[in-house]
Amino acid sequence: MTFHRHSPVTAGALYFALVFAAGFVLGAIRTLLLAPRIGDLAAVAIELPVMLAVAWIACGTVLRWVKPGQGIAARAVMGVSAFALLMAAELALSLALGTPSIAAWFSGLTSAAGLLGLAGQVAFAIFPMIRQRPASN
Repeated sequence: MTFHRHSPVTAGALYFALVFAAGFVLGAIRTLLLAPRIGDLAAVAIELPVMLAVAWIACGTVLRWVKPGQGIAARAVMGVSAFALLMAAELALSLALGTPSIAAWFSGLTSAAGLLGLAGQVAFAIFPMIRQRPASN
């Protein structure tokens, strides 16, 4: 399936949606099953490679389907818009699940597990700039 050329922001929104959906499922498993048994940092360390693989595949899929543009600037906009949506969704979900404030959410990003997760989210944002679009058939 191939769409006509769309804006890099549209590509970023689709990239975000695909990865967030997978992250929602994996995050629930990490939070409910892994973290209570092995701790937050170990749980994030187990989840992260899976999420990065999902993001890499989703990025290639979106580049093939949406065709946000050939240049690095278009792919940077795709990554930055996906990252902004991801951070907004993570904040909203965290607040909905009981984090008491935005400041508390930001504070959670400074823990070892939070920093590891944030590093993965930055990689997610960079993938569109380094991922080569698969050749069209």
